[in-house]
Amino acid sequence: MELRFTEEQEMICKMVRGFTEKEVAKEIGRMETEDRFPKEIVEKMGKLGLMGISIPEKYGGSGMDFTSYIIAIHELSKVSPVLGVILSVHSSVGTNPILYFGTDEQKRHYIPKLASGEYLGAFALTEPGSGSDVKSLKTTAKDNGDHFVLNGSKIFITNGREADTYITFARTEKDEISAFIVEKDANGLQIGKKEKKMGLHGSNTVQLSFDNCIVPKKQLLGKLGEGFKIAMSNLNVGRIGIGAQSLGIAEGALQHAIYYAKEREQFDKPIAANQGISFKLADMATEVEAAKLLVYHAASLVDRGQSCAKEASMAKMYASNTAMRLAIEAVQIFGGNGYTEDFPIERYFRDAKVTQIYEGTNEIQHIVIANQLLNN
Repeated sequence: MELRFTEEQEMICKMVRGFTEKEVAKEIGRMETEDRFPKEIVEKMGKLGLMGISIPEKYGGSGMDFTSYIIAIHELSKVSPVLGVILSVHSSVGTNPILYFGTDEQKRHYIPKLASGEYLGAFALTEPGSGSDVKSLKTTAKDNGDHFVLNGSKIFITNGREADTYITFARTEKDEISAFIVEKDANGLQIGKKEKKMGLHGSNTVQLSFDNCIVPKKQLLGKLGEGFKIAMSNLNVGRIGIGAQSLGIAEGALQHAIYYAKEREQFDKPIAANQGISFKLADMATEVEAAKLLVYHAASLVDRGQSCAKEASMAKMYASNTAMRLAIEAVQIFGGNGYTEDFPIERYFRDAKVTQIYEGTNEIQHIVIANQLLNN
């Protein structure tokens, strides 16, 4: 089978590639040294239609298919994995839950703003005591007439400091998990410390505290007790998105390694002429192609409306492992230069690691894949 994009998908690919070369590359240094959220770039992404690329046109989105969205994350992440994850979280778990489970009023109010980039979305599920074990979350939501009162805390919230809406999960009556759309100016919502991370500098990750936080009844997402279903419903698309981010990291690392190997000379010849280096590059390129096929195959299943839990987990697991392996190999090709901040490869190395952890650790992906194999 040949992986072939449609004419429209090719246009998206070229447009995003041009955008990263013209607008993004020059900002990487500031994002890294200042750990600065790229607000101006995200605003430009909104104007280009990227923040709502797969949202229906009737809600102000670009109305493109899921594969086009994956192309955007892939191309962004070749240059800036930070922008890849900002878009992935905003779209897959910050916007889609409202699109799929929201009332007509919620869709009309929130989706156009999220699709245009006027609003930035975030997802508040993980807590200090509950990560992969979603059902053990402790945050509570008490029915208080015309509103709910939320108490608890969340951690590792991507886009957290800049977000306008948070898809938030809490325990309601009968010890069930329910979902809520919490706005940034909600009374009782406090944005906590910004995490100092190994990589992804520029993507702000924060803690959230809910101290008698008031959330109007109209901001209940779905029905009471549907929170777990809502949280799980977007895992597949989220995992494919992180697979695309990982693919971008791997491909970016490979491109830099090839260029460096051709330019760097030792013993009067480019290091690419050494079989030890050329074979590394051959293996790296092969792994990139394998990851690409897994990621885009999973995306095609989403576009066809087919089940893809196994394929999404495979894509996320393999692509993220590939990103980490290729980043390590690229640093080795760069030698001592690869260990310095003067060259971009150390950034790919730091950015790659988290892809094996978030959107479900790769250990969880093994469980999902095994269960799919054994229960079918």
